[in-house]
Amino acid sequence: MGAESNESLDLLSVVLTGIPGLEAQHGWLSIPFFTMYIVAIVGNILIMAAVQEDSALHEPMYLFLSMLAVTEVGVSVSTLPTVTGILWFDAHRVDFDGCLAQMFFIHTFSCMDSGVLLAMSYDRFVAIYNPLRYTAILTLPCIICMGLGITLKSVALMAPLPILLRQLPYCHTNVLSHSYCLHSDLIQLPCADTKLNSILGLAIVLATFGLDSLLIVVSYVLILYTVMGIASGEGRWKALNTCVTYFIYLFVPPVLNPIIYSVKTQPIRQGILTLFSCKRELL
Repeated sequence: MGAESNESLDLLSVVLTGIPGLEAQHGWLSIPFFTMYIVAIVGNILIMAAVQEDSALHEPMYLFLSMLAVTEVGVSVSTLPTVTGILWFDAHRVDFDGCLAQMFFIHTFSCMDSGVLLAMSYDRFVAIYNPLRYTAILTLPCIICMGLGITLKSVALMAPLPILLRQLPYCHTNVLSHSYCLHSDLIQLPCADTKLNSILGLAIVLATFGLDSLLIVVSYVLILYTVMGIASGEGRWKALNTCVTYFIYLFVPPVLNPIIYSVKTQPIRQGILTLFSCKRELL
């Protein structure tokens, strides 16, 4: 059974349908999709470059923003090959191992994204609840440890998913109604009991996105409570405006985050302009 399963996997390729019902419009749809990818990837790379080059931006808030940019570039790059392959070249078939790899990277970077958003909410909580000890609590080693912890947790949680899927026998059904490979779709393909995979997937979602979301909401409730206690109206407005900006990041796709950074965060905007000015001088 195991040998037959491995042989079937060697021959198996996954068919991605793309956008069901809009196959005839894939060529036109590729234009806005590719534009969004360019904005998301280039914009977030500019954020990372600006933070790296400008020593004034080597503060906890901007380092966390840079981490968020890394995760969003990762998500975009992970989905880009199959999406553009389908929309541009009508390439719907993906090698099974390649599909597993894409699934792993998409879920890993998404999990990292959730962890960074939680770290950002903690950053704002410390900055507002205990501003005098802010720099003492969120030191550079602490931020590095948080980033490594988020990465290791995400990799450790997502690694079992492709490994378990690789052990299952597969039949002839290999069509996914999507433009890229996700765990929730792939567990529909094996001709065996996938209850363990489903339970594991649900547990990971609850342990990461569910728990992170709950902690983020709690932190912002505490932040709001603290902000309302600030005596100065100007100080209250400044703190609230910063938190609203951070909260927006929870609900927008990667393509919009660079725009929000530039509009709402003046030091980031200035850092990007300085980066371009330096490049122009070198040329």
